[in-house]
Amino acid sequence: MAGSLNKVLLIGRLGADPEIKQMVNGKSVARLSLATSQSWKDKNTGEKKEKTEWHRIVVFNEGLVNVVQQYLKKGAQIYVEGQLTTRKWKDEQSGQDKYSTEIIIQGYNSSLTMLGGGNSGGGISNDNTQSNNDDMSQISNDMDDEIPF
Repeated sequence: MAGSLNKVLLIGRLGADPEIKQMVNGKSVARLSLATSQSWKDKNTGEKKEKTEWHRIVVFNEGLVNVVQQYLKKGAQIYVEGQLTTRKWKDEQSGQDKYSTEIIIQGYNSSLTMLGGGNSGGGISNDNTQSNNDDMSQISNDMDDEIPF
């Protein structure tokens, strides 16, 4: 369909170390749990409120999977551009259909960039552009929220 766009842009922190799996075809895939948060002040009480959303990120590009495996850890801040995809699967225990919505990083219209202040930063994307990869050891590990999936 002409005139449609499926593009997701997120900046957040990893809630866990990346999970790297081998697919049936022998290629690697990376799965990330990304947290994005918004905060506000409650108008009635004046107290600070915060809401965290969790996003499933799936990286299919072999080069990016290697970067994810080598440099990303729980707490790392990243910027991702990808496509929203919902897949259907059957729960083995109940036999019921289940759905998972994921952001897919694959092809030339997607990217993953490592962010952070101080000594961390850089990134790599699927459009053959690469920026500096500095030491990622300084990334804060202050993301202790439980991952709901």
